[in-house]
Amino acid sequence: MNPSDIKQRLGSGLLSFPVTHFDAEGRFAPESYKAHVEWLSGFEAPVLFAAGGTGEFFSLSPSEIPAIVSAAKEAAGDTAIVSGCGYGTDVAIDIAKSAEKAGADGILLLPHYLIDAPQEGLYQHVRRVCQATGVGVMVYNRDNSVLHADTLARLCDECPNLVAFKDGTGDIGLVRQITAKMGDRLMYLGGMPTAELFAEAYLGAGFTTYSSAVFNFVPGLAVEFYKALRAGERATCERILIDFFYPFMAIRNRSKGYAVSAVKAGVRLQGFNAGKVRSPLTDLTREEEALLDALIQPYGRKQAA
Repeated sequence: MNPSDIKQRLGSGLLSFPVTHFDAEGRFAPESYKAHVEWLSGFEAPVLFAAGGTGEFFSLSPSEIPAIVSAAKEAAGDTAIVSGCGYGTDVAIDIAKSAEKAGADGILLLPHYLIDAPQEGLYQHVRRVCQATGVGVMVYNRDNSVLHADTLARLCDECPNLVAFKDGTGDIGLVRQITAKMGDRLMYLGGMPTAELFAEAYLGAGFTTYSSAVFNFVPGLAVEFYKALRAGERATCERILIDFFYPFMAIRNRSKGYAVSAVKAGVRLQGFNAGKVRSPLTDLTREEEALLDALIQPYGRKQAA
């Protein structure tokens, strides 16, 4: 899939990041993962992100990523697969190349490791990763890696395969400046944890879509909310926020890292043997998992359309 194709796919519907499945010894479990990806691919998501943030990219070794991408591609049918990528520049380049070789249709460049960096350093980092691969690249503004509008403009001039911008800062002023400056040169993706809580604000700032973590375990509900948002059906959005997303947020906020752990618990509750999260994350307690189970029961295990 060329960069223009993945750009169009990214803007054509709701997106999601499947959790990475592990066995009892903490190793990647491809068969369970493929069953989950196959189920999700039936719910209209045009792109799924393998080994992304919700997929515990931060706990994976670079050598594990190609197998995860390959398994996702095998199971996803016509759904495009974008691979997570990150760390320092040389490591990110190696990951991008290996993911492309494994069949990834695009690369999501997650924040680099640990240290803050100036705009010139971020420019050089993103430029080198883009130039190392032929697939489309999207950058993720979050934490210690926040590109400014002028830096993005320079990168777009240098890198034709830079096709999308994802935001996890929540800084609406900055993202509106970026969408105003860059126009349709990039596709814009909301990337806040539990993105539905911020979706209306990002839609107003010019963002086409977002990635839904809860799509992992209640994909039918996630699609219902997305379609209501795009149709301007505010009453439906508010009902779903009150009935599901705000209670889910309360569970998610009980501990650091639960933005991933609660999602993985939801996948297990839906019958997939996704395994535990890897350290340094921790799993939900039994009490918390029971609360999540009660929350998702009304939505059941819906069959793919």
